[in-house]
Amino acid sequence: MLTPVILSGGAGTRLWPLSRELYPKQLLALTGERTMIQQTALRLEGLSAAGPVVVCNEAHRFLVAEQLREIGIEPQAMVLEPLGRNTAPAIALAAHAALKAAGGTDPLLLVLPADHVIRDVPAFQKAVRAALAAAGSGKLVTFGIVPTHPETGYGYIQRGRPEGAGFAIARFVEKPDPERAQQFVAAGEYYWNSGMFLFGARRYLEALGRLAPEMARVCAEAFAAARADLDFTRIEGQRFAACPADSIDYAVMEKIRDALVVPLAAGWSDVGSWAALHEACDADAHGNVAHGDVICEDAEGCYLYSESRLVSAVGLKDHVVVETKDAVLVAPKDRVQDVKKLVHRLKEAGRYEHSLHREVFRPWGSYDSIESGPRFQVKRLKVKPGAVLSLQLHHHRAEHWVVVSGTARITRGDEVFLLEENQSTFIPIGVRHRIENPGKIALHIIEIQSGSYLGEDDIVRLEDQYGREGTTS
Repeated sequence: MLTPVILSGGAGTRLWPLSRELYPKQLLALTGERTMIQQTALRLEGLSAAGPVVVCNEAHRFLVAEQLREIGIEPQAMVLEPLGRNTAPAIALAAHAALKAAGGTDPLLLVLPADHVIRDVPAFQKAVRAALAAAGSGKLVTFGIVPTHPETGYGYIQRGRPEGAGFAIARFVEKPDPERAQQFVAAGEYYWNSGMFLFGARRYLEALGRLAPEMARVCAEAFAAARADLDFTRIEGQRFAACPADSIDYAVMEKIRDALVVPLAAGWSDVGSWAALHEACDADAHGNVAHGDVICEDAEGCYLYSESRLVSAVGLKDHVVVETKDAVLVAPKDRVQDVKKLVHRLKEAGRYEHSLHREVFRPWGSYDSIESGPRFQVKRLKVKPGAVLSLQLHHHRAEHWVVVSGTARITRGDEVFLLEENQSTFIPIGVRHRIENPGKIALHIIEIQSGSYLGEDDIVRLEDQYGREGTTS
């Protein structure tokens, strides 16, 4: 049985300000109408695969689940990492989950990062099918991307002797300088390291136990102590915190002798920077990629993105301009790797923009902080049909709610009543309250907060259908 494993734990800081810690690039629609994790799941159609095992950050759990639900994908397991420990432990947790779901059989795991672009899906599926026999016989298979240019941002894999549909792996090579990258491409025997794999679940755990025994032991114990939380498998955090952090390449693939690389030429990109995203998108006759409300004059080779307002550019060449509701990035394409330095500075300054967008997504919908000042804040709430916010109270703020569209069922103290369009209510400090959307269309509410403290940590959740009682997330 082929079981996809979708790894969705990254933060994607190099695509800031679109990608942020609590809404990373795999949850964004960067190269089409679908988000990157949705594209990853949909390219499995036709492979006769089981439902995927998804490994994701706890903070992203409802967003990931909702995006998969939108495209009709039902995971067989959603494993929540309490903290990141790189790919080798994440895949170990997925292997345990797949074995548990398989009921005694040994599934083949097709490990896929959630944030890659693959333009030629038939070529991808052909490579997977070609690798099945080797993986079924106990080989650990990785997919090597046939290089199209001397890229210095990827690691490389040198192939050895031919073996079945692929080649034995001669060695892994770290990211090279431009001269070595040129030599690798000219040699014709090097591939980009894609981070995609195919192998048996038990075979991987056996190799991990032999090559990284402490990691294997901690992962097994943390998974055994996991608990079910709604549709999620919540890994025991204290045990998992003791797990060594390492990639599957360092922990296993570089040390094992029976690993294979299967070549893949399928229009692949890991979209690891704004320059890479520019290359992965269709450009106009001047080499520009424009998204949203963009006007440019005498521009060439640029990536221009507008989220909420007009972006205009004159005389730019090989630049990236990205506008969001609360931040603007301008950078030459050959400097976009330094965006992560900006994110680091934001963290050091204690600013929210490294982790949150102005619009923050919740299991029930989202809120957008429209305006704020001393002792007040204005938000626009969007509540999905059938969704229910937690029953909660605040110690330091009062709230006015005005229904813009839709119908709201309001709990205010011991009262329960309906509010319709253009109607409003007031929630005093300390009074328990809740908003529900009983209708079939989205509910839009303007919320005006006033008080001495307006932080999100002034929320006491008394009841919550999403299991967040007492928390602010």
